Amino acid sequence: MKMWQFAMFIVGVALPASVASKPIEKKNGIVDVPSNHSVDETVERVKNILQSKGVTLFAVIDHSGEAAKVGMKMSPTKLLIFGNPKGGTPLMLAAPSVAIDLPLKILVWQDGQGKVWLSYNSSEYLQERHGLPQDLLQNIAVVATLAAKAGE
Repeated sequence: MKMWQFAMFIVGVALPASVASKPIEKKNGIVDVPSNHSVDETVERVKNILQSKGVTLFAVIDHSGEAAKVGMKMSPTKLLIFGNPKGGTPLMLAAPSVAIDLPLKILVWQDGQGKVWLSYNSSEYLQERHGLPQDLLQNIAVVATLAAKAGE
């Protein structure tokens, strides 16, 4: 599946902005989207959406699980790394430095009050950081809708 087809599908199934929980964008380019599920359930939702669209999940890093292995306790925190070479390669050809931020990532984490969040780098932040052309932003903008859908 082409990245633009994936983007159009995701946009088509997303809740209208007035119904969905509003994401919070921080000044550092990180967007936090609330989830209505546990960390593990949210991770599974992201994985299922990616799989259904034929997007490669390269890795799931269980930060809290790794911390436990060395005797440290941290709230549930998992990083999903995913992408599609058809979408990412044109970005890297246009701005090679973007390779440091690709493949795309979503961090699923639980805060101190037990609330679960999905966090990702905004496409506008990545555009500014790497000088990405406007016409290629659609290749990475899908992460916003993916996070919103997974958190529903």
